[in-house]
Amino acid sequence: MIDIKLIRENPELVKKNIKKKFQNEKIHLVDKVKELDEKWRKLKYEADKLRSQRNKISEQINKSKKEKNKQETEKLIKQAKEIPDKIKKTEEKTEKFEIEIKKLMLQIPNIIHSSVPVGKNEKENKEIKKFGKPTKPSFKLKNHVELGEELGILDFETSAKTSGNGFYYMKGKLAELNMALINYARDYMIKQGFEYVEPPLMIRKDILIGVYSNAEIEQMAYKIEDEDLYLIATSEHPLIGQFISKTLQKNELPIKQTGYSMCFRKEIGSHGINEKGIYRTHQFNKQEMIVICGPENSYEWYDKMLNFSVELFKALEIPFRILECCSGDLADLKAKSCDLEAWSPIRKEYFEITSLTNMEEAQARRLNIKINNGKKSYFAHTLNNTVIATSRILIAILENNQQKDGSIKIPKALWKYTGFKEIKAEKVKNIIL
Repeated sequence: MIDIKLIRENPELVKKNIKKKFQNEKIHLVDKVKELDEKWRKLKYEADKLRSQRNKISEQINKSKKEKNKQETEKLIKQAKEIPDKIKKTEEKTEKFEIEIKKLMLQIPNIIHSSVPVGKNEKENKEIKKFGKPTKPSFKLKNHVELGEELGILDFETSAKTSGNGFYYMKGKLAELNMALINYARDYMIKQGFEYVEPPLMIRKDILIGVYSNAEIEQMAYKIEDEDLYLIATSEHPLIGQFISKTLQKNELPIKQTGYSMCFRKEIGSHGINEKGIYRTHQFNKQEMIVICGPENSYEWYDKMLNFSVELFKALEIPFRILECCSGDLADLKAKSCDLEAWSPIRKEYFEITSLTNMEEAQARRLNIKINNGKKSYFAHTLNNTVIATSRILIAILENNQQKDGSIKIPKALWKYTGFKEIKAEKVKNIIL
């Protein structure tokens, strides 16, 4: 959520930003907010004027009583009794305007950083750099579903019966590799000075509204029946949410946390949710990192967090690239964002494995997270970055590291976590009942 001062003082800047995001249908919201804000300020002035009038009458009543002017005292008391009702009615109108203004402000996108390339959608994102070279095997490659089923480490048929589409059973060495990735990511972030946190898997709606747009809530969030609780879509949300309505001291910053959790997403309208595989699912494992800092060094932290991801994935020996998100591909809360994408030798294209975002003060403004520097309080900047979404990097490992005999090589960085260097096909013993 942007500062309403921008709409008061420079509405054209806000409109220009909306145009850059190709959301022209939202331009009218700026004028609507400006109109409601002017009415709200007028009512607030009237309420303040009434309070001032009440204070003056109270002084006059005391003076009149001292002078024993009974008639004047009664007249003033009568006037004083009328004021609270006038204040109440004015405040009720003011509150209605506040609710309507906030509702509209939540729909207006954050001001994007000046370095963000202008583009309509993800097709116009800009490639920044590539790492690693895709291999060209001499044998026919299999996708991760074929590999997983042939090796007996992925089971989609059973999960379809127990849970429906968008779920899977992960077994044996693939499940062990999954945990190895989680432990590797955790240890890596702890070495970078981040505090490790395991957050709640459910959050209240006031937290969700602070981190998601209404559209995202409808598309993503699983609601717990008869409870003010939602299953989390990423650990970023409860990690940031723990600081709701807090004022942090400047010497406490930056706050650096990394959190592991299971994640749950409805993925309504998402492409591929009904496709067999583990790329887009309703449930998955993810390690996240967040930073809360001052405005003066949030882009320094943006660069650091990007470098953490680059170094982590270089160690996993998977070809990947950095992709700068264009204006039209940025969610409304984002000021700047980039993705890391791994190479798929099956599809002959890159696919998203992580996403780094600087929200600047938009998220902190929604959640009322402030900084006190000893002189004044102001909104913090918040950043988040996927350390690792295990299902997606598992796809990259399975497909890029498959061998002619059907086995899968494990990246060297994970050996100490797995205790094995490859996944081989194992013979399944027939059990006679």
